[in-house]
Amino acid sequence: MSLPSSPEDDPRPQPPERPDDNACCQSGCDPCIFDLYNDEVTRWRAELAAWERRQAEREAAKPPAKATG
Repeated sequence: MSLPSSPEDDPRPQPPERPDDNACCQSGCDPCIFDLYNDEVTRWRAELAAWERRQAEREAAKPPAKATG
């Protein structure tokens, strides 16, 4: 797998917006809006972990900075 060419091509994943507490209708829906939100949070965490690995790989691939002096 190749890394995106620049950080701008690979923005940090943003967390999903949590539904308002009043968004649940309390009628036992399956899935509830909060079940869907929890699924989105799980997906976001996986995407964030993958993004963090790519950032670490990108940093490791950078040539060392030249010393000035």
